[in-house]
Amino acid sequence: MTLARSFPPIAALGARVLVLGSMPGAASLAAVEYYAHPRNAFWPIMGELFGAGPELPYEARAARLREHGVAVWDVLRECRRAGSLDASIVVASERANDFPAFLARFDQVERIYFNGQKAEAAFRRHAAPRLPDDCLDRLTLTRLPSTSPAHAGMSFAEKLANWRQVSDHAGKPVNQ
Repeated sequence: MTLARSFPPIAALGARVLVLGSMPGAASLAAVEYYAHPRNAFWPIMGELFGAGPELPYEARAARLREHGVAVWDVLRECRRAGSLDASIVVASERANDFPAFLARFDQVERIYFNGQKAEAAFRRHAAPRLPDDCLDRLTLTRLPSTSPAHAGMSFAEKLANWRQVSDHAGKPVNQ
């Protein structure tokens, strides 16, 4: 069982939405890039919503999301897991990222979108209890269908339709 450690968020001051995964998979950890698996639908969806598609270099995609007020991070700072599947994460090994500090710094975040069920469950278990009530009161928490290729029961078009609410709430590009 490998100890997996996440990496810093994609975020800029003025971010209005935060997209949370659980923990980067093996391809992402190796590339040090969010959603690096070639069959993950995250970047194709971001391409449709914000022009941050996989045809752009990673840094350009990240910059495009920051310009649109979208932050991306993972709930877990570290965990033990065999392979890349969320189902393989050892719950007792889960350690959350520092959400009180993140949400204090990025205090315009109003909505958190979870990329799948595991991200939501881990946030509610580890992060939400550590947040002050006034912080939780200002946030809308929404689970979206996972963009993982392991979540094959939903078509790309169906996933995209669900994910459109991210762009509905992110708004126009923000000034840096």
